[in-house]
Amino acid sequence: MRRSLPSQLAVIAAAMALLAVTTGSAPAQSLNQGVSALNRQDYQQASRIFIPLAEHGNPSAQAYLGFLFETGRGVPQNYTEAAMWYRRAAEQGDSLAQYSLGLLYDRGQGVPRDIVEAGKWLNLSTAAAPPRAREARQRIRDAVTGKMSRGEIAQARQRALEWAPTRER
Repeated sequence: MRRSLPSQLAVIAAAMALLAVTTGSAPAQSLNQGVSALNRQDYQQASRIFIPLAEHGNPSAQAYLGFLFETGRGVPQNYTEAAMWYRRAAEQGDSLAQYSLGLLYDRGQGVPRDIVEAGKWLNLSTAAAPPRAREARQRIRDAVTGKMSRGEIAQARQRALEWAPTRER
């Protein structure tokens, strides 16, 4: 669903207001508390916990926050914000964020549709996937690869080979 510019600005303003509320003088909460809130489906509490952690460079919090923005749980749905948080975590080597970012590139949600970039992130995610997630990620990666030319497949693999994680400071 495409939103108008005023609607997008309202979403950004709401996210900034949420950020302002969550960055007060309250003691920092842990990632585990955010995950617990997420598991209880208390998405607003989860977002209040994840936002300051994500802002300080925690890749797991960034990936969870990307999920919240992608699905509109606890924060207004915003694919651009989701992509930004997924990218920050993906660049640090978070394989779930790499997977999610690859899917956004495949669908063109929050980022321009780019099948080669989708392939890059899905290749990286599959290579780093925990054993129980690897097969499912391989199927999705292979489905995306099935839409690519041989040249695009080679480009995606090359980008993945040239990629190296970078930590935020």
